[in-house]
Amino acid sequence: MTITAHPPVRVAVAARAVDVWKVYGSGEAQVVALRGVSMEVAAGRFTAIMGPSGSGKSTLMHCLAGLDAVTRGEVHIGDTKLTGLGDAGLTKLRREQVGFIFQQFNLLPTLTAEENILLPLAIAGRKPDREWFRTVIDTVGLGDRLGHRPSQLSGGQQQRVACARALVSRPEVVFADEPTGNLDSRSGAEVLSFLRSSVREHGQTIVMVTHDPTAASYADRVVFLADGRIVNELTEPTPQKVLDAMQSLDRVAADTAGAES
Repeated sequence: MTITAHPPVRVAVAARAVDVWKVYGSGEAQVVALRGVSMEVAAGRFTAIMGPSGSGKSTLMHCLAGLDAVTRGEVHIGDTKLTGLGDAGLTKLRREQVGFIFQQFNLLPTLTAEENILLPLAIAGRKPDREWFRTVIDTVGLGDRLGHRPSQLSGGQQQRVACARALVSRPEVVFADEPTGNLDSRSGAEVLSFLRSSVREHGQTIVMVTHDPTAASYADRVVFLADGRIVNELTEPTPQKVLDAMQSLDRVAADTAGAES
């Protein structure tokens, strides 16, 4: 009997960093935020990035998203190489291929929820796909709040508006920087459930920076940074597994500091 060997299935990659270094300042004031980081973000998956304060997690996300230029190395979004793109190219990429969700909701107070959601498309001169818009609104659960302005919405509702705004243009990848940092636990759980359902039901790719083990447990994969390097990762995370991993990093950092003193 002949056995045919099949090649491994190649998972599509939405974003990747290749030997990325990020250095701020020079001389005695120099700070090395990232030290040769290489990672791939699988398409259609929810990836969380964690690490102690100063580990480089937000810097990594900003470099992956094209918000900050790398000192050395390469960054790709889909088939587009960000490294070397000019301002016009980066602006076009961020507008068409990337979505952003920040801790601060960044909603315009004079616009309604619907107008805030559709604003990036309006700026780009693109008409919304009404069927997809309705799908996003149904997923985020804001159908009865579209005519409300931000001041008429709770914090959780405002963040869900920001999430819908990030998704409505169908970006290649959505980057979320501490998206539940300003929310109470219930509102935070609502936002995280929405992000997870956007991945599982609609194939969205999400990269989230967080310090919260519970928030990280909503992800498919958690990548841990320390001192600008990737030092660990978890798949199928639970809050306890994430907490244990973070405590392990803290112990290593404390031991290192003690050895150097």
